Amino acid sequence: MLQMNEVFETNRMIHEMNLDVRTITMGISLLDCVGKDVEETCEKIYTKITESAKDLVSTGDEIAAEYGVPVINKRISVTPIALVGNSVCKCPDDFVKIAETLDRAADTVGVNFIGGYSALVCKGMTPADEYLIRSIPKALATTGKVCSSVNVGSTRTGINMDAVKLIGEMIKETAELTKENDCLGCAKFVVFTNAPDDNPFMAGAFHGVTEADKIINVGVSGPGVVKRAIEAVRGESFEVLCETIKKTAFKVTRVGQLVAQEASRRLGVPFGIIDLSLAPTPAVGDSVGEILEEIGLEYAGAPGTTAALALLNDQVKKGGVMASSYVGGLSGAFIPVSEDQRMIDAVNAGALTLEKLEAMTCVCSVGLDMIAIPGDTKATTISGIIADEMALGMINQKTTAVRIIPVIGKGVGETVEFGGLLGYAPIMPVNQFSCDAFINRGGRIPAPIHSFKN
Repeated sequence: MLQMNEVFETNRMIHEMNLDVRTITMGISLLDCVGKDVEETCEKIYTKITESAKDLVSTGDEIAAEYGVPVINKRISVTPIALVGNSVCKCPDDFVKIAETLDRAADTVGVNFIGGYSALVCKGMTPADEYLIRSIPKALATTGKVCSSVNVGSTRTGINMDAVKLIGEMIKETAELTKENDCLGCAKFVVFTNAPDDNPFMAGAFHGVTEADKIINVGVSGPGVVKRAIEAVRGESFEVLCETIKKTAFKVTRVGQLVAQEASRRLGVPFGIIDLSLAPTPAVGDSVGEILEEIGLEYAGAPGTTAALALLNDQVKKGGVMASSYVGGLSGAFIPVSEDQRMIDAVNAGALTLEKLEAMTCVCSVGLDMIAIPGDTKATTISGIIADEMALGMINQKTTAVRIIPVIGKGVGETVEFGGLLGYAPIMPVNQFSCDAFINRGGRIPAPIHSFKN
């Protein structure tokens, strides 16, 4: 049983160190919303979302006021829409109608984002999967709150390279359609391998088909808390450093557990998981890059960065699993460039490159996140970057992802402003050597030998 004194213990973390509950996300199954045509399906989707989540925002606000814990975002995730629209969507524009319905429902209930405009194609694509992927540029250009993801690989199945090629082309098209808004549409799309069914964080949240009809997942974030804690052990041994991070992660997770249980009780929806992710914001003092520097690096990207990040990620997970029996989602350290001021500074200083970020993703929670690249980067090059990151996840049996933004009209040395939690980003250079022949082969990269465990 969680006690109020556990919240009081973290008051200083909340008020001085940017501790917050980043999101309460309600997962909603839409499998029972399939109608005889697209119009009926959209009507059922709108009705179920607005009825299920009508009290989500007000409940989050009430909990925040009562316990003094900031709840920054209230979000919804839904069943991957490629599955919902499989029998009724006969072209990409049919899926866009569903995207617009999701956006309208999100506006009605007042949430920040709605995720699940997604397809799961790690072994192959149905016609509906391909229609949805091809619809993503228009869907993200015509909606404000819809987030999209595609899972193109897994350790068990390998990597669907046909989907990887198509997604490179789709990202370029999304950038073109949203270029008047600094290609913001690309910031609402992520491509995964080994995507989890219970991730509360956007843009990759969707409600997995193994989940209950409705579920409450909570994402907690506290880079500032961890950074402040390890300041007190500067110069101490790795054993002391690890214990400090682990104990701090335990306390942060307990706050999330309390908020999750309260939200579940008040909404009458089962509690799913706590995602303990060190998700930074552009605010000073809320940075994973600052943690890495406090561990002993001049900048993120310096020699030792991957080891420091591995240590951080592991201790965060160890502290989290001691605090809650239901830790899930991604859980660990995020390294989005645009959302972390010290990561931006590291890029500008020349300490952090795309290749070094890729190496760091082997040991962190997700992957290449919120990376801005020149707008004239070829679609095949984008697909190659995605393929590399998907391979890391497939071989290492972990979730990896890519959220990359080719910024039309801008090149290396310039910056792009996204605003809010998305921050701003320097345009990073990309390897200019061609991978066209590799991407154009088509087919599927097989699963690795260690996938055969039965």
